[in-house]
Amino acid sequence: MVDALGDRIFLKQGDITRMTVDAIVNAANTRLLGGGGVDGAIHRAAGPRLLAECRSLGGCPTGEARITAGYNLPARHVIHTVGPVYSGRRQDRDLLAGCYRSSLGLAADRELASIAFPAISCGVYGYPIEKACRVAVDTCCAFLAEHPFPATLFFVLFSEQDREAYAAYLRQRGLRV
Repeated sequence: MVDALGDRIFLKQGDITRMTVDAIVNAANTRLLGGGGVDGAIHRAAGPRLLAECRSLGGCPTGEARITAGYNLPARHVIHTVGPVYSGRRQDRDLLAGCYRSSLGLAADRELASIAFPAISCGVYGYPIEKACRVAVDTCCAFLAEHPFPATLFFVLFSEQDREAYAAYLRQRGLRV
């Protein structure tokens, strides 16, 4: 299974708003009305129709996800998920894993071939990248092992330091980088 997953998971350093995939994942807040970091960048790049659609969704609880159109983005969809504010409790890990499972579930239900994730909760929410990447990679690998969609998954990290944290853990799991 390691080889099959290695053909489906990729790392990229860069701007997630420039990814040409079926869906990009937005590290959103519970109101889904835009904010700072990746959330603000996605809302700016997608344009005002994204905010209008998000208003109609009525928010999103932590650990869950909602899907919208991508509007002015090269991605067809935006999957909005709300990560936990890091507190060091077991609940943080469970909620963060829920973000990945929920997002992947929406993609699989719609048979989306490709998805791109940022480092959810690692910005202002304070989740340490080394801990968050383990949750992200482990959760995504478990999901992909059981589902044909999405066929391709990208972890898109803004900084080289974050990309290297993911690369180190992927190598530790025996996956190519």
